[in-house]
Amino acid sequence: MNGLGVLERMSELARSGKAFALATVVWRQGPSSSKQGSRAIITSDGELNGWIGGACAEPVVIREARQVIADGQPRLLLLGSPDQFGTAVPEGMTVVPISCQSEGALEIYIEPVLPVPHLVIVGSSPMAHTLAELGRALDWLTDVVSPQDFGADSAGQRSMVIVATQGHGDEDMIERAVAMQPAYLGLVASRRRAEAVLGYLAERGVPAGQLDRVHAPAGLDLGKTTHEEMAVAILAELVQLRASGALADVPAPRTAPASQRPAGQRSGLPLAEAADPVCGMTVMAGAASLCAEHQGTTYYFCCAGCRRTFEENPDAYVRTSVF
Repeated sequence: MNGLGVLERMSELARSGKAFALATVVWRQGPSSSKQGSRAIITSDGELNGWIGGACAEPVVIREARQVIADGQPRLLLLGSPDQFGTAVPEGMTVVPISCQSEGALEIYIEPVLPVPHLVIVGSSPMAHTLAELGRALDWLTDVVSPQDFGADSAGQRSMVIVATQGHGDEDMIERAVAMQPAYLGLVASRRRAEAVLGYLAERGVPAGQLDRVHAPAGLDLGKTTHEEMAVAILAELVQLRASGALADVPAPRTAPASQRPAGQRSGLPLAEAADPVCGMTVMAGAASLCAEHQGTTYYFCCAGCRRTFEENPDAYVRTSVF
């Protein structure tokens, strides 16, 4: 996967609400199998889509990307042997020593792409468009959907749905929406109109448990308001409920922004890693990794060359290896 394939995969993951990291090669020193501008997506479970480098770079990038997702803080990596850079490393850059046989070096920027709330607004009134603008200003994934296009794939359990059809098919839209079981479902209507809509649906057999979850009218009660103020009242209620944890499936605000943590503090994310006993490089320890058994212990390697060297004389490396 490369080029447009990476971008399409990014869009799929973002809309599904899954956290991931985007890694981009911003500089390379040959020989290296990667190219400047190469990109890869790394998911929170360590799956890599795209191309960021060979066997030396990949496990390091996966490890650092998972930390970036956990911390919510981007980082700039410089991969290579320590003697390649000396004192010429810019402030804020993380140097990761690797003992790659190609003797190349890479500079890789890794940025987190974290889940955001999904706001779905059904209707085309001025209030609906104002609310959409406010939602986008908060960086929420915001969709404005016409009643004709509002269907099962429009929202899910992590969505917040606002039915703002202003009396044009409110009952039908609410009935469709409750079946989607969104995290929040609100109806824009007067209290009297809202009671009539819910009463009609109850008579049609919609379960009371589903109707009890409908916020009708939607938004904080600010009294008589303009359509702009109504949009603010609805958004304020969503922000309030999200912050309180009442919307279980909606991504919560980050309570400890990475920028407020002490420098260098990491999340402590447990990762399956090991040190290559031959070159000392940190490698992923998994079923797909290069490994060898010696006296009941499994050792992992960055490349076939290190494994072959180990197998020729394992005792020379077991005594000095550190895990």
